[in-house]
Amino acid sequence: MMRFSTGLAAASVLMLAGSAWAQEAAPSASAPAVVASEWRTVAPENLLVIDTNKGRILVELAPEVAPGHVERIRLLAGRGFYDNQVWHRVIDQFMAQTGDPLGTGEGQSAYPDLKAEFTFRRDGQTPFAAVAAPAGAVLGFLHSLPVQTQPDAYMATTADRKVHAWGLYCPGVAGMARDEAPDSANSQFFLMRQPYPSLDKRYTIWGRVVSGLDVVRALKFSSNPDGIVTGPDQMKRVMAASDLPPAERPTVRVLDTASPQFRALADAARQAKGADFSVCDIDLPVQVAGAPAA
Repeated sequence: MMRFSTGLAAASVLMLAGSAWAQEAAPSASAPAVVASEWRTVAPENLLVIDTNKGRILVELAPEVAPGHVERIRLLAGRGFYDNQVWHRVIDQFMAQTGDPLGTGEGQSAYPDLKAEFTFRRDGQTPFAAVAAPAGAVLGFLHSLPVQTQPDAYMATTADRKVHAWGLYCPGVAGMARDEAPDSANSQFFLMRQPYPSLDKRYTIWGRVVSGLDVVRALKFSSNPDGIVTGPDQMKRVMAASDLPPAERPTVRVLDTASPQFRALADAARQAKGADFSVCDIDLPVQVAGAPAA
């Protein structure tokens, strides 16, 4: 996934209804009921609000996974860098890319390129919830982000008492575009329309869409091999929720992955899929309240 490349060809959302919390039907009839105490509120500084001509996209940032890239996204959003930029490269069944001020795939911000953060180190205090344990690995969630990691038992064998971990490219995951060099990401990013595991550990992950995956999938795409869109859709405004006036600030709550309801949801997904189970099969229920899209 380069800034411009020809080499590479969901959440269950509770939508806004006035000022109240309202829920879209869950994808599975067996999904457990969720009580009020089992929701986790996303911190406003970790909620990126992307208003597009097709609707609103809300991304939960993951500073534990990619602190340098999250800092860059916050910086550029706070300075209005992403406002009015287009989704210049969109490939159906793959991803939607933006963040180029030129709109061609060749542009970037004036800031230095970023050091790759393809993986991160996890310790016992990291808010990680395991859902499956294939041989030598553990799959689970860090907040809303699907993650693969080494087992906790390995922590006793490392000098920093931490283990290796990385985000997984499930639908809605936010990644950073780059050139061939690993440390060449700058301002362009992409949101996954579908799972794409071949990107794992190759492109920095910095968050995941918690509301608006339907908007990501509705963005105009190109059938050309390079994915460059003619007459592309546009981001009207991109800001961290913490930078918005209170009256314009959405509030997002996600099912707490430490809750019994999450455990029941994960167990149901594993039973339904059997040997074909993927962590991407787990849809975290989400609530959204506050001001509608600009």
